[in-house]
Amino acid sequence: MAKYKVWIDRDQCISDMVCVALCPDVFEMNPDDNKSQIVEKWRTDPNNIAEGIIPEELKDCAEQAANSCPVSIIHVEEVKE
Repeated sequence: MAKYKVWIDRDQCISDMVCVALCPDVFEMNPDDNKSQIVEKWRTDPNNIAEGIIPEELKDCAEQAANSCPVSIIHVEEVKE
């Protein structure tokens, strides 16, 4: 089963919450700066809230969030093994 890397350019986030509304299993809002972040379960590094690896079953909602982001700061790509 394929896995997908998801990352957010948090510096450009405008906090509109579209990603959270479309894919709450992957995205959440950071309580300190109110910007999008990856849900802790999927983070590859506990110190990097902007990047994670998700399973194939979450790919569609993550891509929908990326395509709906008004500032195009969410990226999804297949992890090559």
